[in-house]
This record gives sequence, C-alpha cells and structure tokens, in this order.
Amino acid sequence: MMIIGLTGQTGAGKSTVSEILKKYGCYHIDADKVAHEVIDSDENVKNSLAKKFGEDIINKDGTVNRALLASRAFADSESTLCLNEITHPTVNRKIQSIIAKQNEYGVKAVIIDAIALFESGEAKLCDFTVAVMAPKEIRLERIISRDNISLSRAEERINAQKDEKFFSVNADYLINNYEPYNIYEETEKLAYKLKLIKE
Repeated sequence: MMIIGLTGQTGAGKSTVSEILKKYGCYHIDADKVAHEVIDSDENVKNSLAKKFGEDIINKDGTVNRALLASRAFADSESTLCLNEITHPTVNRKIQSIIAKQNEYGVKAVIIDAIALFESGEAKLCDFTVAVMAPKEIRLERIISRDNISLSRAEERINAQKDEKFFSVNADYLINNYEPYNIYEETEKLAYKLKLIKE
C-alpha cells in the first residue's frame, strides 16, 4: 500500500487535490480532523493545551473552544510550534492506526493530508510527498472567502506557516493551483506518475 503525504500552505487547494485523488481509489486521512478528535478526547493533550494557551479554552462541557485556541495558537510561529509539539505525537499515533486498518482492508493508497506534514514527522510515514502551491495573494482571497475572516486574521494564519520555498524544497512533487494551471489536469498527471491510473 502506498502512503502519499499531501501538504501545502492554507488556501493552496489541498482539499481539492484530495477529492480528486479519492476518485482514483485513495483513502483520505485529514490530519486536521484527526487533531480535532485528539484535542477534544485526549485528556493529557487537553490539559497541556489549557496550561499553555489558557484555561478558558476549555468549554463548560469539557470540549475545546477551537476558535479561541486557533486565535492564540496561530498568532505567531512560536505559539504554532507549541501547539504542534503538544498535539503531533498523539495525532501521529492515531494516523498510524488508521493506516494499519486500511492496509488490512487492502486499500491501494492512503493520503495523509496535513499542513504540517514535514514538521510533525508525518512525512516519515510516507512513500511520496506532494505540495500544492499558489501565490500568497490568491491564497489570501480563498481563505477570506472560505472561512469568512478578516484580511488581518488570514495574514496571521499564512505568516504562522512555512514559506513557499520550504514546501518546494521538501516535497517530492509540486501541484500548481493557479492560472494558467488546471488543478484537475495537474492532479491527473500525479495520478499517472504514482500509477493510480494505468497507462
């Protein structure tokens, strides 16, 4: 079973690439969703987050106020690093268990969809890594429209992440998601390269 790491800056278009790859028989693991489950269900992680980012991030029902946590954790790169150090080890273990289960089911390929693919250590689980790329101005427009947030909040999110060079240097393969490129054609080329589509 092939494990494909999919990454890229927020607003680049990872979700679209994931949806296309799923049509070629890939099982999709959204590392963000796994992280949300871990944050809400793992008491050790929850306590560590509250200690670092404030007790008020815990709601009365015991769940985490993710919007409040995000506003603090993505305020600067140091805070983002702290969030990752607290959550990544547990998230990685959960992802590994999902991969093992899909392997038992005979799935031909699994996608680990993660913004922090390289920083988290998740890239070490992968046979092949892909980064989706788009210029900052385009990503800003997409984030503001998608998440209904202000320009300053969108810039905070982008600035808390690695720059484009980091992704282009570390990934095995790049998919461009901006004109004149077509993301469907670009992803199809990748599918042929990985033999997800037979010639």
